[in-house]
Amino acid sequence: MSVICKSRKVCDSGGMESVMKGSGGKQDDVDMDDEDVAHTGCGYAQPSYTVQGMQIIVSFPSSANEENEDGVVVDQGDTKRPLSAETAYNILSRISVPDMIAMGFTPGRSEPSWLILTVIPVPPPPVRPSVAFGGGTDRAEDDLTLKLQDIVKVNQMLKKQLETGAGSHIVNEIAALLQWHLYTLQDNNIPGMPEAQTKSKKAIKSIRSRLKGKEGRIRGNLMGKRVDFSARTVITGDPNIDIDQVGVPKSIAMNLTFAERVTPLNYAKMRELVMRGPTSWPGAKRIIRDDNSCIDLRFTKQAQDIVLRYGWRVERHMQDNDLVIFNRQPSLHKMSMMGHRAKILPFSTFRLNLSVTSPYNADFDGDEMNMHLAQSHETRAEIRNIMMVPRQVVSPQGNRPVMGIVQDSLLACALLTKRDTFLEKDFCMQLLMWLLPASWDGGNMPMPCILKPRPLWSGKQLFSMLLPKISLQKDAGIASKNRGDDPWFSRSDCRVIIQEGEVMCGVICKKTVGASSGGLIHITWLDYGPERTKQFIGGIQRLVNFWLLHHGFTVGCADIVANDGTMQKVADTLAQAKRDVRKLVLDAQRGRLEAQPGKSLQQSFEARVNQRLNEAREDSGRLAADSLDDKNNIIAM
Repeated sequence: MSVICKSRKVCDSGGMESVMKGSGGKQDDVDMDDEDVAHTGCGYAQPSYTVQGMQIIVSFPSSANEENEDGVVVDQGDTKRPLSAETAYNILSRISVPDMIAMGFTPGRSEPSWLILTVIPVPPPPVRPSVAFGGGTDRAEDDLTLKLQDIVKVNQMLKKQLETGAGSHIVNEIAALLQWHLYTLQDNNIPGMPEAQTKSKKAIKSIRSRLKGKEGRIRGNLMGKRVDFSARTVITGDPNIDIDQVGVPKSIAMNLTFAERVTPLNYAKMRELVMRGPTSWPGAKRIIRDDNSCIDLRFTKQAQDIVLRYGWRVERHMQDNDLVIFNRQPSLHKMSMMGHRAKILPFSTFRLNLSVTSPYNADFDGDEMNMHLAQSHETRAEIRNIMMVPRQVVSPQGNRPVMGIVQDSLLACALLTKRDTFLEKDFCMQLLMWLLPASWDGGNMPMPCILKPRPLWSGKQLFSMLLPKISLQKDAGIASKNRGDDPWFSRSDCRVIIQEGEVMCGVICKKTVGASSGGLIHITWLDYGPERTKQFIGGIQRLVNFWLLHHGFTVGCADIVANDGTMQKVADTLAQAKRDVRKLVLDAQRGRLEAQPGKSLQQSFEARVNQRLNEAREDSGRLAADSLDDKNNIIAM
């Protein structure tokens, strides 16, 4: 309705003339068959409205003046005049019910006249509390209370002046003052309007200032607030816990509690926790009876004398595998709050698996995170079935994984699956001790790939024992440097081929086990589900990290020193660049240098010199990078 009426300059009176005026005088734009074209309007030109301070100014077009029967133009009054709230209220009150419905209002529930305030809601005392001082004899009222008092006083003054028949200029001044009080009650920062102040010349805090902003009621006290059963501390990495676990300090576990109801099935367990008390983990802090009265175990000398009843609740310490919500601020997407299983550990930091840092956008340079302990079985069920980390591995936003193997584990995967990595039987069995039998072929070792002179297992075989029965063909990360290789018989082993869970060839790298679409983690999650993906990621980390611990990896000076041939090529490149720059200098001095379009001669000279030197720098860097072989430790990273 507002879109249709906005372009109308004349209120349709039902005739063709008014329709033509409303359409800008273009007959082609008018559909004569349209039943909605003609209306029983007034036929007058419609004004425009502007806001000036506290007033709304109505501007009528000059065409609003009409001719009388003698052809003389009759002035209809001022073309600009203020629109009072009373006038607006009278206009809105006269809208008929059919027009009201056509405009989208519901009679009796929302009417146009309700857009003009005739009464204002008064907030209750808890919203505007008074502060006692001076031993309780004096009270300081809230800014809202003082402003409401001013509104009542001025309103009564206005009523008295109207009853006594005061002059219009006096009534208008008091009405403007009342309007100003109403404005500053709601918003005391309106541009161009004087600010309401207290007796101490301090700006009052309006309703808007209490609601808006980070410290306001919405963001500061409702959407974000301090809550119970939560903890916050610094995070550190731990590659030996699963992706759905979080290491919790014992001091936090002894402070956060879960109220567990006593039943015949857990009576002995609850009895033992009560006996241990609040100072020994795992223990309990309080007992809640059926009538909600409490027994505080901190002040109970003989805990063994307490007789537990079925139905009582024991507020026990946080224990292993309790479900929590882990959060890192700012919470920008769904994966900023995920469900974890608690693992109680010593020391004072939260421990987090490195693969889970990506969706949290976390690192270990001092970041802090929040933990919330679930307080009901309904909450625990929702965390387990909706929010757990394995269920969030693939993001619905991009239909791709948001977490994968990173850092040392990723490096170890590439080194372990190289062609020249072999392991003896005793070390293989020691590595496999880090895995659950269910995650590697039921605990059966494969045949060694080399039998003579002694049995040896390849790194690819060991990695294959972690894989579910999936197939994959993908280029490795080193494929871009070896484009001349046959993709099906690559000398550089840059083509990853996995058949039914067996790594046939290729180096496992970030493209394969990282957070990439179509990689091993993505396929495992789609084909085998979240739980198997969790076992796969955890198994990779435990196995390859233990192997890397014994294999070793370091970066030394030899990895950054170029050979003689590369140094000579770099020297030749720089020497040629210097010669080209000298030639440019001579050309400029002898006046043989042409200016580039849109540049002066000096700017053209500088641009050509910079371009040539930048080319020399890039060529030298390319030569140095190409001279490094695949065994270079920087390239491996």
